Amino acid sequence: MCATIAVTACVAAAAESERIQPDRPNFSTSTNTVQPGAVQIESGAEYSRTRIGGSPAEKQFTLDVTVRVGLTERAEIRLEGEPLVVTRGQQDDTGNGDLSLQAKYRFFDGRQGSWWPSLGLLPFVTFPIAHAPHGTNVPDFGLYGLASFVLPWRLSLDANLGVGGLAQRPSGYLAQGVASAALGRDLGERWSTFGEVFFTSAAERGARDSVGFDAGVQFYLTPRVVLDAAGQTSLAGPGPDYAVRAGLSVRFGR
Repeated sequence: MCATIAVTACVAAAAESERIQPDRPNFSTSTNTVQPGAVQIESGAEYSRTRIGGSPAEKQFTLDVTVRVGLTERAEIRLEGEPLVVTRGQQDDTGNGDLSLQAKYRFFDGRQGSWWPSLGLLPFVTFPIAHAPHGTNVPDFGLYGLASFVLPWRLSLDANLGVGGLAQRPSGYLAQGVASAALGRDLGERWSTFGEVFFTSAAERGARDSVGFDAGVQFYLTPRVVLDAAGQTSLAGPGPDYAVRAGLSVRFGR
């Protein structure tokens, strides 16, 4: 009987560890990496509406895709882009967004039953393939620090702190700081939910910092396939009045 219970517990733990762990639909990135030899595709769509004083509200529809490839137990490489960006408002435009090459490396694993988090780094370079008004003509770059906590009551916390160099028009770079924290909770075997607060310093000289909030859910169709949905609003500074997004993530290989 004891042996049966032990085997059952091991199988359950293995199934939980093998469950797909996407980095969407929230903004905070966890320290989890894709298994070596596996490919994970995370895709979604977003609609946002932003009021602009004295001008028609800007409405934007975006398709985004992230491809994650596991290299080792602790490292993965990522390619992230927006194949379609449709903007309607004061200036109508249809095009694509920029393309970002990223790497994630987890250098410390939190211990079971300990409050110490897992820690990682995520450097990135964003290539300016978008045409105006979606981007500039020189690349952006930056580095995020990642921390993931496993908490009691099936809670988890992903916290990010980063700095980047944003290309400015007509020339030069502006240092931008970002910080975010997403608190999540598993609801049974198939559902999870989260709430998140995020901060971004000004993206242009003379602009304001921004603070936003979002919340959403994930539904696991299988251990390799998950659906997600989230809603977002701005609390301070520039940003959308509201945004809604939904997506699908699938893992192939291991």
